[in-house]
Amino acid sequence: MTAFTLDLSPLPHYTDEQFEKLCQANPDLKFERTSRGELVIVAPTGGISGCRNADLMIDIGNWNRRAQLGVVFDSSTCFRFPNGAMRSPDVAWIRTERWQSLSIEQQQKFPPIAPDFVLELRSFSDGLVMLQAKMQEYLDNGVRLGWLIDPLNRSVEVYRPGSSVEVLEAPATISDTEVLPGLSLGLAWLWG
Repeated sequence: MTAFTLDLSPLPHYTDEQFEKLCQANPDLKFERTSRGELVIVAPTGGISGCRNADLMIDIGNWNRRAQLGVVFDSSTCFRFPNGAMRSPDVAWIRTERWQSLSIEQQQKFPPIAPDFVLELRSFSDGLVMLQAKMQEYLDNGVRLGWLIDPLNRSVEVYRPGSSVEVLEAPATISDTEVLPGLSLGLAWLWG
């Protein structure tokens, strides 16, 4: 998906509530906000990326239903990060106790919480450097595990706080027992 970034610095600082109202007033558009207050307009994905993302979401959702350890979110969910950014990972997951620590009002709006886990799937028009920067931003804001799945390069980049990025070449499966116990995500179908 191609993203367009608008520099809104000539305008007075807009609040989180104004950002939420902008999103509500434009339901056919997907917005994110950078930590610098730039407005990012994210274009929809194509069919192949949308299908792949749905399959990954289903697999993670099915694992979560069995494990009953947390809550899974799709790419329409916008999270409010401590640095002021508002981001929407392709797939996100939060442990139950952390999610339940938020008020109902916080859960209904853009949750002020960094997910425990995020997944980004690189589509044909995504710039890799931009996605890598986004993954680092996730870590800097409290995400404990991130997977950047890149079908174009047949690889998965694994992001963990305090560790170098681990690059896996066309793995058949990927898992992490610390953050996502019991999940073994099959990926062989992506590389074929």
